[in-house]
Formats: sequence, structure tokens, C-alpha cells
Amino acid sequence: MTMPTALSVHEARPRLHELTVIDVRTPGEYAGGHLPGALNIPLDEIQRALPDIRHAADRGGVLVVCASGARSQNACRILAENNIATATLSGGTAAWADGGHELRRPNGPSRATWAMERQVRLTAGTIVLLGLLLGVLVHPAFQILSAAVAAGLVFSALTNTCGMAALLAKLPHNRPRPADIDKTLAQLRSR
Repeated sequence: MTMPTALSVHEARPRLHELTVIDVRTPGEYAGGHLPGALNIPLDEIQRALPDIRHAADRGGVLVVCASGARSQNACRILAENNIATATLSGGTAAWADGGHELRRPNGPSRATWAMERQVRLTAGTIVLLGLLLGVLVHPAFQILSAAVAAGLVFSALTNTCGMAALLAKLPHNRPRPADIDKTLAQLRSR
């Protein structure tokens, strides 16, 4: 089966039943709502999941999803470097929900966390304000914190990567328990 590198919501919806959908957001974001049938394999676990994703791609199409499309594009790039053909959902789960389509939530007690983009905005804004405040009240050198965040945001925009998001993804509320990944990989193998 030939797969384009990106599918719009309009293209993906009728094919959802024939695709293996992999959501590369953090488990907390995934719990906040995901495409029906999507399996949660966070971006930082993609390398570990390569054999299972390759197996799924050999059986049919693989659609990689995140909140807006940036992380899924990065995941597709990693998978392509490992000779695994996948597509990304243009606009991510945000576009899916904006199109009026259902988002599923896990059964049982799961707590949704903020989307990674929102976590980055909060953290970056807090560090900038803290750097400015400490620069005025304690010593002007603290303004370097604000400048560092500004430089990081520019670098993030130019490279379409986000180091702060990578660090925030490692926090306990965003990080999967090993058993969750093992269970997800077992589900992927059984499809």
C-alpha cells in the first residue's frame, strides 16, 4: 500500500479502520483525548518501538499523530531514517477535534495533563518573568535567564524542535510507566 507522507483529517478519517495509528504525545496528553484506536508511543520511546512499528508498517499503513503535527513529523523522520514508511496527520489531534471528530479517552482513573505546547509556554513565560524580576531586584545578570529562553525559542522555531518540550516530557506527570509502554507494544504486535 502506498502511503503519502501526510494525510489531512478528511483523507485519514475514512481510512482510520485500515491504519495503525500511533500517538507520539506524552501519556498525559494522550489521556486528554486521542484518535479512536490510537496507540500511545511517546516520541522519546520511538527508537525502542522500531521493530514493532516496522512490523505494523509491513502489514499496512501507519499514521503518526501528535497535538499539532510537529512531533509526528519528527517521529516520521526517525522512522524514515530506519526505512519505515509512515504518514503524519496534518494538524494533529487539534485538527481532528476541530473537524468535529470524536476523541477517545482511556477508561479508568487517568488524569489528563496540559498539552505540551501549553506546558512550554507556561515554563518559558515563567522563566522570562523570573529572570526579569530577579534582574531588577537582585542583580542584572539574572536577565541572562530571559535572554537564554528567547534564544531557545528562536532556535526552536528555526529547527522545528523543542528542547524544553523534550525536558518537560521527562517530568513524572508526562512520563509513561515502563509497563504502559510494554503493554502498548504488545497491543501493536497483536494487530
